[in-house]
Amino acid sequence: MTPDTRWPTGSVIYWFRHDLRLHDNPSLQRAIAVARQHRVPLQPVFVHDPGQLSDTPWGFMRQSPYRQAWWRMALDDLSSQLSTLGSCLMECEGEPGATLAALAASSQAQGIWCEAVAAPEEQDVERRIRQAGVSLHTHWQSSLLESADLPFAPEQVPDVFTAFRQGVEQAGVREASVAPTVTALPPAWPPTTRLEETLSACRHPPTASSVPIDRRTSFPWHTPACHGGERAALRHLQAYCANKLPHTYKATRNALSDQRASSKWSPWLATGALSAREAMHTLRAFEAEHGANDGSYWLWFELLWRDHFRFLHHKFGQQLYRARGLLKGRVVTPHDPVAFRRWCLGQTGHALIDAGMRELAATGLISNRLRQIVASYLIHDLACDWRAGAAWFESQLIDYDVYSNQGNWLYISGRGTDPRGGRRFNPDKQAQDHDPDGRYRQRWAQP
Repeated sequence: MTPDTRWPTGSVIYWFRHDLRLHDNPSLQRAIAVARQHRVPLQPVFVHDPGQLSDTPWGFMRQSPYRQAWWRMALDDLSSQLSTLGSCLMECEGEPGATLAALAASSQAQGIWCEAVAAPEEQDVERRIRQAGVSLHTHWQSSLLESADLPFAPEQVPDVFTAFRQGVEQAGVREASVAPTVTALPPAWPPTTRLEETLSACRHPPTASSVPIDRRTSFPWHTPACHGGERAALRHLQAYCANKLPHTYKATRNALSDQRASSKWSPWLATGALSAREAMHTLRAFEAEHGANDGSYWLWFELLWRDHFRFLHHKFGQQLYRARGLLKGRVVTPHDPVAFRRWCLGQTGHALIDAGMRELAATGLISNRLRQIVASYLIHDLACDWRAGAAWFESQLIDYDVYSNQGNWLYISGRGTDPRGGRRFNPDKQAQDHDPDGRYRQRWAQP
């Protein structure tokens, strides 16, 4: 007897984007509610975009093997959890707009549910899906704060972070509530459904075990404790607070290389394996038990920075991706391809810069302090295009976040919302302040 290979009519598709988790996922909760209301299957889907593996205009691949491996870990963990709940994650490969539109049409789905992403490229995908006649339901959920709770409309968010933070704090705005963790799911499509008749099955990116991680890293994400999935993220969050590290965060956050110096939340926040609201909820519980101090406050402070870059995308959109950024009129953007190449390889001749760039190339991470230092050096000392640096960070960083990456590079270059018109960090002073004994530079003296 031939297995039934028809698509279930009227089902609901949930498109995972940068929200690879079951905790605090309101958009997924909405999709589940619709599927249950209509008594139809709910199919979780993730689309691998081949464009993410193409070369940038600057001559390197848009996603390094490190980024691909980190996402693979998060997807494997999500897939495992969905399977435990009697569902399954369908992974497809193709341009996301066309792929999802074809999937929805072939299955006669009621629609697609997903989180909203305010970056231009991602919004273009959403437009293509809707233009194909598919009902797309998006929900904003990646920020710490709800847009509706802000003391100003999203299009009137203050350009300068200090004014944004003061407005939020003076209005008494707190982080949004955390949605319940998904513990049950409607059934997915039958395993006999013929994906290949409509779409291409995905080509799996590298596994973490296939990518060599330099043992000098301060974030050993090749180990089970730092696995890229949601369950490891939640364990890490609990362990971070159990060790009372929030109390020392402000004092240690600028360390160049120390596993316990910074929170290390960002890699999981980047894939959505950890929700910012869940992180803050756990931090609030920590403060209630152990007390608040400057260290725990500074974690809130930096999550607000993360939010500010998100809301600036709502306000400025594509302007944040222009060579001149938010500056008016014609602006010269110099670029030296040879100097840029040396910077990428850690061959500039400045020991601190080269150490930071070698660590990035060997591990997929560097500290926030070093990101500012090496970005400043590329722009202000080597006179290179800030967009090339932003693209290199996008390629290399396992915690790459489109909002924060774009916002920070614009800030350092003076083409964003920095009231000082740009930040040049003196690399010699930074070395003396943050690596006075030269230990970090010696550690990464060789590639």
